[in-house]
Amino acid sequence: MTNPYYTITQDTVFEQTIKKSRFIAHLYRISDEADAQTKIAAIRTANPKANHNCFAYMLGDDDHIQRMSDDGEPVGTAGSPILEVLKTNELHDVLAVVTRYFGGIKLGAGGLIRAYNSTPAEAIEVSGKVQRVLQTRIAITLDYRNVDALAYYLQQNQLTTLKTDYGVQVTQLIAVAQSEMTSVQQAITNLLSGQVTFAEQGEQYTEVPVTRT
Repeated sequence: MTNPYYTITQDTVFEQTIKKSRFIAHLYRISDEADAQTKIAAIRTANPKANHNCFAYMLGDDDHIQRMSDDGEPVGTAGSPILEVLKTNELHDVLAVVTRYFGGIKLGAGGLIRAYNSTPAEAIEVSGKVQRVLQTRIAITLDYRNVDALAYYLQQNQLTTLKTDYGVQVTQLIAVAQSEMTSVQQAITNLLSGQVTFAEQGEQYTEVPVTRT
């Protein structure tokens, strides 16, 4: 997977009016081109009186599939600006459809480009972004007397316990980014004076919110 891998937090709708024209952006997570085309068709069906339903999407970890459509707007004034927003935000597997209801005032090429750029950009701000991080699940087995010390370490380092099993000893399952595995295990080993064992339990993807700067 491309690192980092960003996508939208959730499917989102944002609308704004520019010189009496309504611009409605729909953002979707998509899995493949068939999924994208199904969602585009649904937008068109839901907006039969709209003048345009312009779109762009990127698919694949390396964005090897990129599609866009001006849907009747002057060439280069709609699909390309929408696609540029997706690229600028480094979003993967995302479809943006911008529906326009013409309000009677022509915007000109520059105005259209700004409208078809700003509408999906605002929708992304509303949705927010997440980064998908590949993590390794690690089972930590330790004595009961060390549970509080481990819990404090995990809290301080923003590591979540996925599961806890109680037996002769306690086993806690956590997920750690692959790049941090060695440092985390070493820190816990030092904290508990070596009275701990680790066992890898496979991998998972975790979505981490991207903080706006």
